[in-house]
Amino acid sequence: MKILSFIKPKSEVVFVYRDDTVKDALAKLEKTRFSSIPILDREGYYVGTLAEGDLLWGIKEISNFNVNHADNLLISNFKRHRDYLAINIDANMDELISKAMNENFVPVVDSHNLFIGIVTRKSIINYFLEHNFIVL
Repeated sequence: MKILSFIKPKSEVVFVYRDDTVKDALAKLEKTRFSSIPILDREGYYVGTLAEGDLLWGIKEISNFNVNHADNLLISNFKRHRDYLAINIDANMDELISKAMNENFVPVVDSHNLFIGIVTRKSIINYFLEHNFIVL
């Protein structure tokens, strides 16, 4: 089975660029209530994952942090606890499911390592429910 049918395309994915500011990232996380989102560079390559905790712990390390100055801080200056590892569009279902077991989403890249979208754990579970592989 191909993973292409599970992909939420880049155009529908909430992400930040590595040179976005903390203010930009906080706004996106607040609006969507996601706990983590992909980070891309301006060329479209997947860089890693930004989690709420990454921002929280980074802000904590800044003495006298003022949210009004968050538009001067780049997210690339914040340490990330861990990144979700991307899989290639040609990956098999076993690899996809293995990654999705531990992450909310799995970043997907093409043969040039450009970010093309994500597969959410929810979409995988829904597929198995709809096809009666899982009975509740």
